[in-house]
Amino acid sequence: MGNFVSASELKTQNEYIKKTAALIGGRGKRAFVFTLGCQQNEADSEKIVGMLTQMGYTMTDNEEIADVLIVNTCAIREHAEKRALSIVGRFKHYKAKNPDVIIGVCGCMTAQEHRREHFKRSYHYVNFTFGTGALHRLPEFIYNALMGGKRYFDKDAQTPEIAEGIEITRASTYRAWVSIMYGCNNFCTYCIVPYVRGRERSRKMEDVIAEVKDLVKRGYREITLLGQNVNSYGKDLPEKTSISELLHEISKIEGDFWLHLMTSHPKDASSEMIEAIKDSPRTSGHFHLPLQSGSDEILTKMNRHYDLEKYLGIINKLRKDNENITLTTDIIVGFPGESDEDFEKTLDVIKKVRYDSVFSFIYSPRKGTPAASMENQIPEEIKHTRYDEFCRVQNDISKEINESLIGKTVRVLVDGKSKSNEQVYTSRTQGNKIVHFECDKDLTGNFINVKITRADTFNLFGEII
Repeated sequence: MGNFVSASELKTQNEYIKKTAALIGGRGKRAFVFTLGCQQNEADSEKIVGMLTQMGYTMTDNEEIADVLIVNTCAIREHAEKRALSIVGRFKHYKAKNPDVIIGVCGCMTAQEHRREHFKRSYHYVNFTFGTGALHRLPEFIYNALMGGKRYFDKDAQTPEIAEGIEITRASTYRAWVSIMYGCNNFCTYCIVPYVRGRERSRKMEDVIAEVKDLVKRGYREITLLGQNVNSYGKDLPEKTSISELLHEISKIEGDFWLHLMTSHPKDASSEMIEAIKDSPRTSGHFHLPLQSGSDEILTKMNRHYDLEKYLGIINKLRKDNENITLTTDIIVGFPGESDEDFEKTLDVIKKVRYDSVFSFIYSPRKGTPAASMENQIPEEIKHTRYDEFCRVQNDISKEINESLIGKTVRVLVDGKSKSNEQVYTSRTQGNKIVHFECDKDLTGNFINVKITRADTFNLFGEII
């Protein structure tokens, strides 16, 4: 059916799983998976680990002893690509010591033709690469490598398909990622995502609901619905639906859990979706709405399809009757053509909205995107100067907001012990604020109440109530 992998193809991959398990069964083979990038990549890696486990591999954190090495790459910024190349580069030594080691590279970076060719020509020890749309074919690639098959560099289909039923080995027992859609139709001029993840494809609502129900039944306390633009969920399905309808259905599920959305595009932030968020105590604690720039001129160059007036209108709707909601955003500093005045407009918005925190980035040209060839590229020195100024302004705001919580009691989900002090635990509020507290009992994965006694720019500190 349309955007979905056929049952026969899934059956074929299951056969590869069985054949691989028969080949390596009882031989103590180990696999290592390294993940770069966003939550969607983390969710993809959980599927990769799930399939490797089915094939008989034991996961290891020690890459030096692994029989299979997989790097799940990111292409959103140049730094992420350089890091991936560095990681794959050091795998060369493992292959030299043991020619039977299988090395695979996947993710957004390998969906770019010039990167596939680079791996093919310059990394002769890499067995295979594949993009996000071929994730379900990992068993086939592994089996082919085990049997001494030729190196393989998969080229994603223009519109990759959704594969349901892939085994997932989740990294946490209480926090979970649930992908509700893949790809993007927006083609922001700076962004590589539509080119490497394809056009928007939504999962069927019944499949999403079933996955969330299963997670809640198993005791998961926080569930994040993932998509490059979750606001446009369901528009591509034959039985037209929407993110607001999905949220209403999930709100009917019994259980004590929080629900987050990642990420929302302002142009598709409907009044119905905002009301659905505000109606449920599970979703009303936090909302992430990327702004990218406070200048309408720059937003137009970015192809964002909204202006500042519309964006601020959404913020006002979110805060109406829900003034304590935690708001976060994304900002790009130094986009081509950004003037001092444009940058000042961004600072003005930051001061006006007063976000709890901001994910800010220095513009990084991505090969194949329109912005990479635009005139008036901003010099690195100016970009870094503006970035430093932006961080100074936002850090002051974040600290002020955090300090306003001193003396208040907040509900948190406990993440676990601090690495530096076994008596200190780290947790997060529903608004994704980090809270540290001392405790002599392991409460990882539980909701508790903490009274805030101290705050800084990025952290809250408190004591258990």
